[in-house]
Amino acid sequence: MKNYHFILVFFLSSCLKLDSNLYNNDNKIKSYDLDNYTGEQDFILDASYTISQDKITLLTLSSQAEGESSATEIKGLYIGDINRINTDTVILYCHGNKWHMDFYWQRAKLLTHVNGKNTYGVMMMDYRGYGLSSGKPTEEGMYADVDACMKWLKEKGMNNARLIIYGFSLGSAPACELTANPKTLTPSKLILEAPFASSAVMVQDASQLNMPAEYFSTTKIDNAEEIKKVSQAFLWLHGTNDNFLNYKTHGEVVYKNYKGSYKTKYLVDGADHGEVPEKMGFETYLKTLGEFIRR
Repeated sequence: MKNYHFILVFFLSSCLKLDSNLYNNDNKIKSYDLDNYTGEQDFILDASYTISQDKITLLTLSSQAEGESSATEIKGLYIGDINRINTDTVILYCHGNKWHMDFYWQRAKLLTHVNGKNTYGVMMMDYRGYGLSSGKPTEEGMYADVDACMKWLKEKGMNNARLIIYGFSLGSAPACELTANPKTLTPSKLILEAPFASSAVMVQDASQLNMPAEYFSTTKIDNAEEIKKVSQAFLWLHGTNDNFLNYKTHGEVVYKNYKGSYKTKYLVDGADHGEVPEKMGFETYLKTLGEFIRR
């Protein structure tokens, strides 16, 4: 009985924190430093990947989810020539659960080199409560924040055929949701790196006890179900040593549930969560994304 009590207490203490751990927006900042950011990063690119300042635009966007009485101010970033959005292909990058855009700046810079430097525009945002974005993180708010970016892109002339959406980790939720259930724009291709299957699987992975996830969490994210509605071409990237989102219980489930026109995958041997681009090799990573986007 004592052992059961210990396991139950540990389970409750772990799972009751699922929402706060999922939206991990700690490490407060006062400004976006980008290349001058000295905090922790998954990797740092060499000088050959530097982006000129005239192609970097910090944005303030208005985000309002259904049922909200007022809008929330979020911060975004566009890399590329804003005057060419009406003709350029754009990769909309939805970052992970950790921190803010400075942490993901190297990833965004890397994406600007797909199929050649500045061939495509790249946009990302800090979800509400992250970085310098106002508000508190919520699932519906996160979807509204990504859609606010789509609204801005549409105002600049973006159309469905030229929009690619890329979701990493937590970002797989808005990327998958807004591809399956589009609002402002319908992405033409979906890229998911280290996606999670659902909040339920996250609870079960953490606890090793098969109990209803909704009992412990208000988050209802279910990429494994939403992906069934996606018909657009789909690329899945995942590390085989991902200790945060196991590729077999998360990414592989999403990949198998996809019923659309075309899918392809790249499993990176030995890569942990956040290590895919570097362990894949930047050239291989860019080539893989480039071939997928061009097909």
